[in-house]
Amino acid sequence: MSRPLGRPLEGRIALVTGASRGVGKGIALGLAEAGATVALTARTLHPRDGAPLPGSLEETVAEIEARGGHGVAFGCDHADDDAVARVIARVEGEVGPIEVLVNNVFAVPDGPLFDTPFWAQPIAQWDTMHTIGLRSHYVATVHAAPPMIARGRGLVVHVSSFGGGQYAVSVAYGVGKAGVDRMAKDMAHELRPHGVACVSLWPGIVATERLEAMGDASPFPLRHAQRPVLSGRAVAALAADPSLLDKTGRVLVVADLAREYGFT
Repeated sequence: MSRPLGRPLEGRIALVTGASRGVGKGIALGLAEAGATVALTARTLHPRDGAPLPGSLEETVAEIEARGGHGVAFGCDHADDDAVARVIARVEGEVGPIEVLVNNVFAVPDGPLFDTPFWAQPIAQWDTMHTIGLRSHYVATVHAAPPMIARGRGLVVHVSSFGGGQYAVSVAYGVGKAGVDRMAKDMAHELRPHGVACVSLWPGIVATERLEAMGDASPFPLRHAQRPVLSGRAVAALAADPSLLDKTGRVLVVADLAREYGFT
């Protein structure tokens, strides 16, 4: 299929988890502007009055359509393995074959997080961040990989962070991100013979709704923060790269990809 200039993913299907706000929303927008039809998952399907943070899947779909793209929302709790299996089957059956899976969903735990040593944090924070943000990526890929393998092509992107390579936020956070990076490497080893690539993606500091709401209390400087859509343009550039398998198994930095592929 020939694809219009500037829309290299025309006719292709992507699934982005955790796309109601933040990096996930930005990735959905970036894929849609490249021409992909984007299926979206998150727990927040409809806008909620009084919610602590703005954002819902319906609002993301509205922004996609305002940019001339097409998005389809599916409410899903990624802590529920059966729900994840059902939603991936629905996307395959109702939207089309998933060629790009972006595992972005993440849960921010309750309780003290920044500037609090691990022994003073609730142990439940470990479980929260490793269930939604590590295990969730594994489960979604377990269900999305077999159809990709059968078709002999596909891209799996695990959204991680610089916390996988250096201290950031907390011990539990860093261990979870390092696990995401290692999972991408090992999955790539098993997927490559089938023509499917798997990478880990490191955005920089991103001006998400959460960090912007924190204002001066944010632990990260937002003056030069990336916009969420930058990560989306990184994923779109990877998905359109005919030499994608050369990058499989690697940790890829969004800013480096921007320089390599020439997007801003």
